[in-house]
Amino acid sequence: SDLYEMIALLALVVPSVAALQLAAVGPSPAVARTFQPVMAEMANGKMQFENVGREWRCKWNDDGGGKASSQTLVDIADLVDEYLPALKALEGAVVNRAVCGGCLDFKLCTTVPLSTFGPWEEAGHPPEAEFLEKLKAIDGVSFVETQTMTNQVL
Repeated sequence: SDLYEMIALLALVVPSVAALQLAAVGPSPAVARTFQPVMAEMANGKMQFENVGREWRCKWNDDGGGKASSQTLVDIADLVDEYLPALKALEGAVVNRAVCGGCLDFKLCTTVPLSTFGPWEEAGHPPEAEFLEKLKAIDGVSFVETQTMTNQVL
C-alpha cells in the first residue's frame, strides 16, 4: 500500500521513526522482520538489549586545579581527541565521556549494536590496546580498567 511505501522510504532516512510507525500500523510479517533490530536477552527474557558498551576508565590525580584545569585531564582529553575518530568510525557507534571531580573518575564508553560488537570484540576492541597504553603513560593516571556491559535505552 501507499502507507508502506512511504514508511519504507522514511526508513532509509530515519530508521527508528519508521520502526515505530510500522509497529503502530501493524505491518506484514515480512516488513516487520526487515526493521527488527538484533536483540539479546538475559534475566529469563525480562531484559533485552541490542547495544553493548565497552568502557575504558581510570582515576586521575587532582594536581590542585580540580577538573577545571587539571593537567592530567588536559592530557586525557588530548588522547581522546586523538582516538575519537577511530571510535566513531565503528558502525553505529555512540561515544560517551564521564568525568567526576569528586571521586576523580574518568570514563570513556563506546556503545555499538550487537552486530558491530561481535567482530570488534574478536579483533580486541581496536584501538583499545594503543589507547590504554598511552593512557597509562599519562602522569597522574592510575587504576586503568576496562569493562563490557549492555547499554540499552529504556
